[in-house]
Amino acid sequence: MGAILGAWVVVLPVHAQEVLRIPLFGDIGTFDPDNGFEIAGIGVINSVYEGLVEYEPGSTRIVGSLARTWDISEDGLTYTFHLVEGVRFHDGTPLTAAAVVKSFERRRDRGLVLSYFLNNVKEIRAPDDDTIVLILHAPQASLLDSLASPWGPKIISPTALDAHDGGNAATEWLNDHAAGTGPFKLGEFRPAERYTLERSDDYWGQEPFFSRVEISVVPDLSQQILKLKAGEIDAVPKNYPIAQLFSLPQDLEITAQPSMMQFSLFTKPGSPLDNPEIRGAVLTAINPALWIKDAFGKYASISQSPYQNMMFKPKQPIAFPTDVAAAKAAIARHGEVTLTIGLFSAAPSYGRISDLMMAQLAEIGVKATSRVLPQGAAFALKGKADAPDLLLTISSPDAADPDNQAGVFFIKDAPGNFYGRVLPQADALVKKASGLKDAAARTALYEESGHMYFDAGYFIPLVDANDVVVHVKGLKDLGLRPVYPPGNIDFATVRK
Repeated sequence: MGAILGAWVVVLPVHAQEVLRIPLFGDIGTFDPDNGFEIAGIGVINSVYEGLVEYEPGSTRIVGSLARTWDISEDGLTYTFHLVEGVRFHDGTPLTAAAVVKSFERRRDRGLVLSYFLNNVKEIRAPDDDTIVLILHAPQASLLDSLASPWGPKIISPTALDAHDGGNAATEWLNDHAAGTGPFKLGEFRPAERYTLERSDDYWGQEPFFSRVEISVVPDLSQQILKLKAGEIDAVPKNYPIAQLFSLPQDLEITAQPSMMQFSLFTKPGSPLDNPEIRGAVLTAINPALWIKDAFGKYASISQSPYQNMMFKPKQPIAFPTDVAAAKAAIARHGEVTLTIGLFSAAPSYGRISDLMMAQLAEIGVKATSRVLPQGAAFALKGKADAPDLLLTISSPDAADPDNQAGVFFIKDAPGNFYGRVLPQADALVKKASGLKDAAARTALYEESGHMYFDAGYFIPLVDANDVVVHVKGLKDLGLRPVYPPGNIDFATVRK
């Protein structure tokens, strides 16, 4: 666009005038990058803060962020990172290795929610201003993935940490303030209402296209859709009804790509599924090949393993039985079989999947019902007699390494092992794989463990759903990353 001044035409940079408007389904509980497992707003936080490494948009490949290069010792215990030069925090403080040490020690040592990311880090050293050395207690092949995770360690201005320490490691101040190195600064912060990001003019990397991002909290999907169609927002980041994706208005379009969002079932001990014959019949009926297109159209793929399809391609994918007649006969032999399905969330995808599975179960004589669990109830199912026989949930890990998937959902005492199932032989394979350097050997062990969890009936992977964003036409390079929760647009890469 241009402005005419006399005989002169002054051309203003288009990006300087652009504002991106994005809704969130849920509020941001805290903006502290170390102290909250944010889901809806993690992309907002990562636009303000940066770590040493990150995942490349659209893949699980790890690339440098504040670290330009890194080296790993032969024994796998020492990681040396070389920092990018000339970086400054939003408060003007220069980035140094000492600043990284301070942030990492805060994350590891202050009892914060995300401290577990650095549990295996024994020492954090800064031999000079541009070098960081991490020394591990034991080899951890997944360390770089943990550092690249959207919830991985970020670097906070040491000046801000000191100025606002307050005896609590600045946690109170960082709830609604920020001092990172990212492409955007935190502007307005109004909980449960709206947030704004302002482009950092001193950013060390590629300048973002948008000068301002306006983020509104709109929990209702129908309201988001109405606002998008009315031109009041620029995208509905997730949960757009599948049936409506094929008849969008001409001024809207879709960006979609594979993700780590795996829909899966966890089984309750003592349920009818403990019987191998009944379990085989149920697996026949709920085979995702029978309903995936009805539930997701072209925006999902059948899970090949309990480990997401983007983690690795198994040599022998898991297989569901397909003999429906045999399944009907098996159920008939056992008399009346009833199952209850608990839904982790009321999101539309859960209802679609459960309705389709219940219809298939009815075909073989199984009476199934479903109910949405109260928020957080899934984490209290262990040992409860009235818990649902099956829990339908999304088993997305916090990083792209199989060790993260197993550590969150499968092994004994994993936080997402909802029914407390224990399979020592499979857990032993996971433990062995976690310390190996050879990628092929690690993958083989994880694949074997995945078959064990599935064959025992503890964990049933169904489909890996795509990340689907509906947005105004012309919006490009959304920077979606498979490990991020769906709909977390990268505000630094998106353009129009």
